[in-house]
This record gives sequence, C-alpha cells and structure tokens, in this order.
Amino acid sequence: MTPIIRKILVCTASLVLTIGVLSAPNSAQAQDGKVFELRTYTATPGNLDKLLARFRNHTMRIFEKHGMTNIGYWVPTDEEESSNTLVYILAHDSQEAANRSWQAFSQDPEWQKVNDESNADGPILQGVVRKYMTTTDFSPLK
Repeated sequence: MTPIIRKILVCTASLVLTIGVLSAPNSAQAQDGKVFELRTYTATPGNLDKLLARFRNHTMRIFEKHGMTNIGYWVPTDEEESSNTLVYILAHDSQEAANRSWQAFSQDPEWQKVNDESNADGPILQGVVRKYMTTTDFSPLK
C-alpha cells in the first residue's frame, strides 16, 4: 500500500469518526444523565489481533484520559464473528460529555500516533457501529 493511499484511508477514518461525533443523538434524556455507548468494530481480514492489541496497549488508557469509562470488552462466540469482531461498552456522564470526549480523543496527538502506527501496513478497522443507551429504571447497572 502506498503512503498516499494509507494517508487517505487514515484521513477517511478520522472524518467518519468526526461525522459520528457531530451526528450523535440529542434526546433530552441522554443530555441530562449518564449514557452508555455500545460499539461494535469489525476488523479487516486477519487484523483482529492487531485491533485487540491496540485497545489493550493504548486505546483504553487514552479513553480514560478523555473522560470515557471502560465498562467491558467482548469478542462474540459466533464462529463467523469471532475472527473479526470486537464489541465494547463505554460510559459517559452525559451525551454532551460523550461528544466532547470523542472530539478530544480524535484530536489527541498520542491517539493519532497510535492510530497511524497500527495502520502502517494497511487499515485494521473495516467498520464501526455504535449506539448510545440510557439505563432502564430496573437495570442493575446504572
């Protein structure tokens, strides 16, 4: 992969992250209290181990630095998804706090370096799906 193509892919990933932050939901309930963020990442073929290493060695700590709380990380047991999927949950004080945290995270020089290094041989992330949630009144996790 040429350096130009690699740079285009990294810039595209940053743009997608920024668009996602700017288009986050705005419900009154999410604005006023704690929200949980469910994220599902699909790694490019053969790169789940690199993605997991990036989270284990860098991303979780950088999330915390920007006010995000790591709740849990999982790999599905489904045979097809177990080779390329990471699912995780973050907690934020509010939807607004989540938006601020993601903005700061995406601009963090340490994150940008880690991201560039982990994608040096080509993109390791194929897709991201996210959903913001609030707890129900009967949820044991608040």
